[in-house]
Amino acid sequence: MKTESVIIQREMAAAGKSRLARYADLIVGRPGFWALLKYELITLFCAPVPGLLGLWLRARLYPALLGRCGRGVVFGAGVTLRHPHKIEIGDGAIIDDHCLLDAKGRDNAGIRIGAGVYLGRNTILSCKNGDIVLGDRVNIGFNAELFSGSRVELGADTLVAAYCYFIGGDHDPQDIEASVTEQGSRSEGIAVGPKCWFGAGVKVLDGVTIGGHAIVGAGAVVTRDIPDYAIAVGLPARVVRDRRTAAT
Repeated sequence: MKTESVIIQREMAAAGKSRLARYADLIVGRPGFWALLKYELITLFCAPVPGLLGLWLRARLYPALLGRCGRGVVFGAGVTLRHPHKIEIGDGAIIDDHCLLDAKGRDNAGIRIGAGVYLGRNTILSCKNGDIVLGDRVNIGFNAELFSGSRVELGADTLVAAYCYFIGGDHDPQDIEASVTEQGSRSEGIAVGPKCWFGAGVKVLDGVTIGGHAIVGAGAVVTRDIPDYAIAVGLPARVVRDRRTAAT
């Protein structure tokens, strides 16, 4: 289990830091004026531009911000990158309009997106000093969120419907007198095998492992491990069948 005490509000309000330095820490993640200027110029002239011109500009200039960017990657309008030098994207990935890729952290690896991945509109990949890894051809519907305080990994060819939430971390409210926002956080991570399917609105809680080829029904809340080829439904989710059985 990974334990963190990164309190964004506290760090942003640290004495002696200028507003410019706080902004650079939160958004760019690299020291120096030139790193900030490069980020600002590229996002200013690329992020909001609609249509073919916007697609062309982002395809040409966004890779200059990223740790690695494969061939043929598509960035929709309004795509936001935070700590982009810790983001790697494989060939042929599609990042739809208004997605947020936030690789924030002091010593994490960041976000790794495989080849042929599709991220639906308004999807959020959010790191809090954790890592997010999407295998090849993962498909994530609109308005989904993956949050990682340690490591959240989805296996290749996994399908995630709209409004799903993978919650790879939690608060650690040990001090009953202090507010939750003043205390630390903890994370065990989430691991999902290949070729899984998550119905709309599924919530997967921290510390869960889901085997390959599993199906989780719409609206389920996953609080415990799910084995390979299982079908799980409900709140909390429970296994109702093995896909390898002959029953329909």
